[in-house]
Amino acid sequence: MPTDPDYPFIKEQLETGQVIPFLGSAASLVVDSPDSGGLPVPPSASDLARALAINTDLPEGEPIELATVAQYLKGVGGSGPLYKKLRAIFNRDYTATSLHKYLAQVASQVPLLVVTTNYDDILETAFGEVEHDVVTHICDRKLGDRVFWKKHRLVEGEWVDSEPEKVIPNKLNIDLNKTSAIYKMHGAVDKQSSSRDQYVIAEDDYIDFLTRMTRNKAIPAVFSEIFKSRHFLFLGYGLKDWNLRVVLNRIQDNIRGTSEFSSWAIQYRPSLLEYRFWIKRDVEVFDVDLKDFVRNLKSAGPRG
Repeated sequence: MPTDPDYPFIKEQLETGQVIPFLGSAASLVVDSPDSGGLPVPPSASDLARALAINTDLPEGEPIELATVAQYLKGVGGSGPLYKKLRAIFNRDYTATSLHKYLAQVASQVPLLVVTTNYDDILETAFGEVEHDVVTHICDRKLGDRVFWKKHRLVEGEWVDSEPEKVIPNKLNIDLNKTSAIYKMHGAVDKQSSSRDQYVIAEDDYIDFLTRMTRNKAIPAVFSEIFKSRHFLFLGYGLKDWNLRVVLNRIQDNIRGTSEFSSWAIQYRPSLLEYRFWIKRDVEVFDVDLKDFVRNLKSAGPRG
């Protein structure tokens, strides 16, 4: 396993808009003390699973895994109580970390597409003074195969969010050569309206998402197309959960295919299973603490 990423090359590619960062749950935990501002950090996937399992009579011996616990809650009480628990956790201000701030800095200079499977709104907070669009996957089957599309623009000296539009994914019209975009692939909390909260979190949610992917009705075509001509940079992902592995498999096989662009994963102490998964997907994995990676990337100079 290579010990160090090529920081100068990755930085150059990222800062010229040639990299698509994918942010997992651990990406929100990259907190140095100067960044915290007294705000908390969101729970990791394992912490979220334990929080949801509180006061829940899970079957004896059932593993405390996020998709499993969420599926049990949906089966017992429906999505309503589950969504209320999730909103109580994510409808608050969390720390914008050094990683989020760095990506916002890059996006202020060059249009950037960032994909996240997190449910918080830290990226939007960090991108507060950067023109961008937010696209959120809709899980509610009553709304059909749609995404929420919200625009963040400077209007008369103030940054304003438009009212989210419900759009068929393949009708989404964003010029990614001019506008940065945050794609919330697994849904997210909406602080303005609980009716717009969306979460791909339970086992049947992942199955539905994968079904839409096979019909090319999940990931917007404007994103799928650019996936083929950019590097992928996976940050904060652990691949012990089958659901995430399958989603990434689909992205690599059905959308990206054989790519001429390298992909990288930054994962501290990956297991042998995780290491083999990354390698099988033609992703170069580096055993580096994410906080160190961000610091080294920001300070990297040109080659030579």
